[in-house]
Amino acid sequence: MEKFTCDFCGKNSDEVEKIFSAEKSHICNECVETCSLVLHKSQLQKAKSEFQKGLSIPTKLKEHLDNYVIGQNEAKKVLSVALYSHYKRIDKPVHNNIEIEKSNILLVGPTGSGKTLLAKSLAKIMDVPFAVADATALTEAGYVGEDVESILSRLLASADFDLEKAQKGIIYIDEIDKIANKSESATSGRDVSGEGVQQGLLKILEGGDVYVPLKGSRKSSSAETVLFDTTHVLFICGGAFVGLVDDEDTKKKNKTKEMGFLTSKEVVASSKEIESKDLINFGLIPEFIGRIPVITTLNPLTIDDLVKVLTEPKNAIIKQYQALFELDGVDLEFSDDALQKIAEMADEKGVGARGLRGIIEKIMLPLQYELPAKENVQGCKITKDYIDGNSEVELIYLPKEKN
Repeated sequence: MEKFTCDFCGKNSDEVEKIFSAEKSHICNECVETCSLVLHKSQLQKAKSEFQKGLSIPTKLKEHLDNYVIGQNEAKKVLSVALYSHYKRIDKPVHNNIEIEKSNILLVGPTGSGKTLLAKSLAKIMDVPFAVADATALTEAGYVGEDVESILSRLLASADFDLEKAQKGIIYIDEIDKIANKSESATSGRDVSGEGVQQGLLKILEGGDVYVPLKGSRKSSSAETVLFDTTHVLFICGGAFVGLVDDEDTKKKNKTKEMGFLTSKEVVASSKEIESKDLINFGLIPEFIGRIPVITTLNPLTIDDLVKVLTEPKNAIIKQYQALFELDGVDLEFSDDALQKIAEMADEKGVGARGLRGIIEKIMLPLQYELPAKENVQGCKITKDYIDGNSEVELIYLPKEKN
């Protein structure tokens, strides 16, 4: 048998699995795989570049958010426009001698409605560093807890300490309603995590130079710091603001409308829009609100929304579990009534989409433990009866081979 040598790497037929020949040219399977990988990476890079060219307009941004976040169409539109305007401002901070100010964003909505996911998805779209901070962990300077500068430290770390890249990132501050100034009703003592923290956040929200520790959450004389300019950092704040929308007037309005033939969705839509004065009454100081001009409200997710959250997004929980089971050679399926049951369980807990993973983890744990030890299982179907404990899980076995 004639032996050939690869014209690319010089290996002969004995050193590789296969050599492909065409007239006087020869190439081995290893070089084919290498070329295929290089071509694939090149195509991905080109597709990414072409995709990001169209991301500057709000409609494209919303389309991308639709792949990750269920419902909340109005909030997604507001965020898309805000992001579009923000990154235009970075390119042209001054136009025709007019300085364009930064528009930070406030998301108001119940737990599990998608506030954090929206912020995280925006950062993914723009391919910029992203950091999450919990406002309840922040304290006024000089007290035990985290300084506001620690938020910038996290963003810097997420950018692999590339200062220029970090200064164009996105920060999401959760539970912002928990730092509302309620010291007037307090019996005694200073409002360590209330107005003091709001005052501390003012400078970084507006945009300015801040000395940020490279490691750790607190500055000290021995800590290495870097001068961080927050001018182009987009801040998105989120909070439930319980009781802010459901005031007496709104309750009366909703009660009246519920006596007709409106659906629950229409009742939700009848709630008033949140204004700056409402936030001031809640306990946020005017200076703080003035630095967050974009305010949008998220609605609670319905049971139908929760079912969609389970199955439709690109990184849906059900898709993740199906991928895990696929690695064991098992096709995982959920019946429609099972998905409905899981959504109802999350709705009863009142935690929105955030509670879905915990519920599914509990359902799937016994199967994840037992199935890898079973032989010839090719399919597994989760039903409502199985979730309710009224039946065993439905397993599909490979047909037995005939001797």
